[in-house]
Amino acid sequence: MKFRWSPATPQPLLASSLASRLKISPLLAQCLLNRGHSEIPALENFLSPRLKNLADPFLLPNMDVAIARLFRAHEQNEPLVIFGDYDVDGVTSTTILLEVLRQLGWQVEAYLPNRMDEGYGLSRDGVENCLKKFSAVAGNSGATSPVKLLLAVDCGSTAVETIAWLREQNVEVIVLDHHQVSNPAPAAVALVNPQLTQNSKLKTQNFTELCSAGLAFKLAHALVKRGRETGLPGAAEFDLRPLLDLVALGTIADLVPLIGENRILVSAGLERLNITQRPGLVALKQVAQTPETLGTFEVGFQLAPRLNAAGRLESAEASLKLLLANNLEEAIPLAQNLDLQNRERQQIEKSISAEVIGLVRSKFDAQKDFVIVEGQLLWHIGVVGIVASRTLAEFYRPTIIIGGEGGEWRGSGRSIAGFDLAAALRECDDLLVKHGGHAMAAGLTVAPDKIDLLRERLNEIARLKLKPEDLQPPLRLDAEVSLDEINFDSLAELEKLKPMGQGNPGLQFYARNLTHARPLLRMGKDKQHVKLWVTDGKITHEAVWWNAGAGSLPVGKFDLAFASGVNEFNGKRAVQLKVLDWQPTVSS
Repeated sequence: MKFRWSPATPQPLLASSLASRLKISPLLAQCLLNRGHSEIPALENFLSPRLKNLADPFLLPNMDVAIARLFRAHEQNEPLVIFGDYDVDGVTSTTILLEVLRQLGWQVEAYLPNRMDEGYGLSRDGVENCLKKFSAVAGNSGATSPVKLLLAVDCGSTAVETIAWLREQNVEVIVLDHHQVSNPAPAAVALVNPQLTQNSKLKTQNFTELCSAGLAFKLAHALVKRGRETGLPGAAEFDLRPLLDLVALGTIADLVPLIGENRILVSAGLERLNITQRPGLVALKQVAQTPETLGTFEVGFQLAPRLNAAGRLESAEASLKLLLANNLEEAIPLAQNLDLQNRERQQIEKSISAEVIGLVRSKFDAQKDFVIVEGQLLWHIGVVGIVASRTLAEFYRPTIIIGGEGGEWRGSGRSIAGFDLAAALRECDDLLVKHGGHAMAAGLTVAPDKIDLLRERLNEIARLKLKPEDLQPPLRLDAEVSLDEINFDSLAELEKLKPMGQGNPGLQFYARNLTHARPLLRMGKDKQHVKLWVTDGKITHEAVWWNAGAGSLPVGKFDLAFASGVNEFNGKRAVQLKVLDWQPTVSS
């Protein structure tokens, strides 16, 4: 697949001015400008994220109403049920709220829906099973009444019918969620969702980018703050910082932008995660064989998939139990089981991905197929989202993969820049049983005989919204550099941009007029990797092209797009470039 190189516009004068004022290099200044940062106070906060800069949690929509209702439940000894979600964001946010509410005296339990039996979100089946389970518990706990309050976390923003039914059962609902809100919105007693805000101060804080783990932390902050004002026992000495390991885990796993409040929470949370004594996370790091120091990559690709595995294949209860474990003896078997489930998930995913990609490749027409929609009986609904991501990476088209059995199948979609998948599904409402999600990721339920119609409709919508160049994957590049600009000192300074992720992407550069300093070397069992030594005539750097395969390799004079880092091997350190793409140098 050929990339469309997209270099950032150089701003040498502004970069030089910022570099001088902040005492940083022009290269770092340019990278900051590329990320939309040009004001000195905001830049200083970005480079030095601090918990003290977190905004008042009561700025969030309806937070004051939610806290008031929770305190009434505390005063009246009402049983409270947290209804979470089965992904990492849902499990971590549920864990955060359970820990805080229990320690501060609430009578609270949690329920995570079963992906296979109850589906996504605040479904009618899910809440009925939840109420049956915990009404019996409440009846034996000395409480004054059965369940009257349900806190929906990481779901509920579109659950109009379910929340209306709960009201008929005399159960009030607080929704704490970050997903798009339906119109009309559900009639919750409080809908705490940053998507509702029109407040300019809120937008400045980037609250709208918080995931549910971040929102759970904000709710915990609001509880403690109100508790201190009202003399709630335990609130004065309650320390929120030990929760930050879970906040970082949920935020990184949910792929929300690492800007604003998220950058603060993840920066502090990674520090906490690296020293955590939480038994479940200690055990999880052991089975994942993580390095001593974790970054966003290790959290996203080693810890998160194992926590996600249980919810994908069966129930996320095991993941919740792991995070709540009191000791390593309890935690290690749970972590080991999650590791086994993750291996099983990988095999299922690999098999279905190969089937889907082969199917699409056999009939793909790049000129006509703007959206990929595929579904098959018994494709495992727990992995269709990952398969959609892999298919998108292969063809660079918005992709929906659907599986299941019976009269209603479930699907998951991933999108590309310029195509709002959730909005497109709203235009297909008449074809779907239900749907919801974000611009870049969405879920749906559909009858199998409607899949072809859905494909046709989505392609019609996409042809109106996407231009041909939108269907060529962009390769974002921060700056043109000379090879001597990539050295130990500059790489150390660029570390100030961490943590990197969505909204603050990893650094990618390009250098022009390079040649080979020595013959390239094939590596790997199948010789699928290539090591190169590239030079501009003055400086030579080692470069590695992972999974280059049998594709075309640089010849003659070429321009090279790359990420950069330090390779440590046998006690020696060397600058190493990670090849992203190349193109022949065009003489100016």
